[in-house]
Amino acid sequence: MKGLVLSGGQGTRLRPITHTSAKQLIPVANKPVLFYGLEAIRDAGITDVGIIVGDTWKEIQEETGDGSRWGLNITYIRQEAPLGLAHAVLTAEEYIGGDPFIMYLGDNIIKDGIKDLVDEFRARGPNSQILLVRVPNPSQFGVAELEGGKVVRLEEKPKKPKSDLALVGVYMFDAAIFEAAKAIKPSWRNELEITDAIQWLIDHGYEVVPHLVTGWWKDTGKLEDMLEANRLILDTIGERVEGDVDDASTIQFKVVIEKGALIRNSVIRGPAIIGAGTSIRNAYVGPFTSIHAGCRVENVEIQHSIVCENAVIEDLPSQRTFRIEDSLIGRNVEIRRTDQKPKAHRFLLGDSSKVELL
Repeated sequence: MKGLVLSGGQGTRLRPITHTSAKQLIPVANKPVLFYGLEAIRDAGITDVGIIVGDTWKEIQEETGDGSRWGLNITYIRQEAPLGLAHAVLTAEEYIGGDPFIMYLGDNIIKDGIKDLVDEFRARGPNSQILLVRVPNPSQFGVAELEGGKVVRLEEKPKKPKSDLALVGVYMFDAAIFEAAKAIKPSWRNELEITDAIQWLIDHGYEVVPHLVTGWWKDTGKLEDMLEANRLILDTIGERVEGDVDDASTIQFKVVIEKGALIRNSVIRGPAIIGAGTSIRNAYVGPFTSIHAGCRVENVEIQHSIVCENAVIEDLPSQRTFRIEDSLIGRNVEIRRTDQKPKAHRFLLGDSSKVELL
């Protein structure tokens, strides 16, 4: 059995971060989202993995390499354009061959992994197995309709959903999916929808079985979902302090401080993670915050946020109204106070940036 991980797409809902970085490489608890999927595939006993890449192929390949760090054999497959999940399947047909495979969307995280699901698929041997989860906003997802425990109908982002069962971004197929993907037509979005391909399988008598996910699942395509995934994963970490923490600092609850980090006269209240080589001085780092490697955070209060590598945040007003929260701060970003005259707010912002001031 092979794995197929989708890491194309433009990440428009996470701009401006995704103008310069692949959305699958944005860190959650200081680890790229993509890596959680690769680890889940490895833990399910799959070693041969194809990664579908688009315009960000170079960055993804540089970060991920040949897969040996996870015990995987990774092959990169270029998709000419983001023309739909079923199109991605067809792009990988030569790589997959006649093997059954799992397709995993690279910006998804499933709490309990996929080992049991893969074992179930191998044992039962259907043409497809789809993962479903109940959601409060089904119109934003592909939706499945069941009758008597069987999948009878799928619809992509319906205006009037007939159920609250959304398709999780993990699918299992045998070679029949290639016939289905070749038979369907592009949707109104001009994409070959995987929901249409699976519906074709159902309509033509192939076996498609559902599996209801009971643990949490996150599609990290939006800021709020990225922060929620960060919160959920940080809540599972154990305490580990390998950095340099002085006696004037307080470490509370579950906190990871990586080797080479420096904490001075600060409060770190977990769950939180501080990356290697990061300096925290005269600061408050509140719950559900991940600060990546090589950052500098001084005279700042921050909580429920993600800070990417080599960011600098310093000398912000200490009143509670100026606390940074619910934020995603990209690589090499600088946020600081200055005494430059005349006093004013000065910004250098990329396309699609969002700034809120009190």
